[in-house]
Order: sequence, then C-alpha cells, then structure tokens
Amino acid sequence: MNRSDLVTKVFQNIDSLNKNDIELGINQILEVLSSSLEKKNRIEIRGFGTFSTRKRERRIGRNPSSGSSVVVMEKYHPYFRASKSLKMKVK
Repeated sequence: MNRSDLVTKVFQNIDSLNKNDIELGINQILEVLSSSLEKKNRIEIRGFGTFSTRKRERRIGRNPSSGSSVVVMEKYHPYFRASKSLKMKVK
C-alpha cells in the first residue's frame, strides 16, 4: 500500500471529510513522525509498534565492483518494532 492507497482507504471509511483533508492529515502525521525521528526521539503507537533510531558504528566495507576497502562512517537508521497485538494479527 502506498500513500495514495492509504488516503483512498481512509476516505472510503470516513464520510465526513473530503479526500483533500485526509491527504493533508496523513501528510502532517508523516511529517511529525519524520521530524521526531530526525531529533532521535522515540515514537510509541499503542497496539501498532514503536519507531526509533539506532546507531550503526563506523566500519570497513567493500566496494563490490573493485573489491577495495572503503570506510563507512557511523550513521543512524530508522528502526521499527511491531507490538505484540500487531504481530498476532499478521500471524
């Protein structure tokens, strides 16, 4: 499911809002989540899961085309952990 599919699905379930309002709301939610993760804040949505960032340490990698060693600097990456109830629904 992509963003436009999500907007359409929510629009089908909520009659009181127009499609443009739903799209603006979803975009705002995603923007708040992204900016929170950018600030290294943890986001917990009960019954769904937890978003956080994790640090990848500096390491030596390989260039696949030449095989030469390359230093990969430390960086942060987004991490998601599903809640127990979401795991049970997917199972």
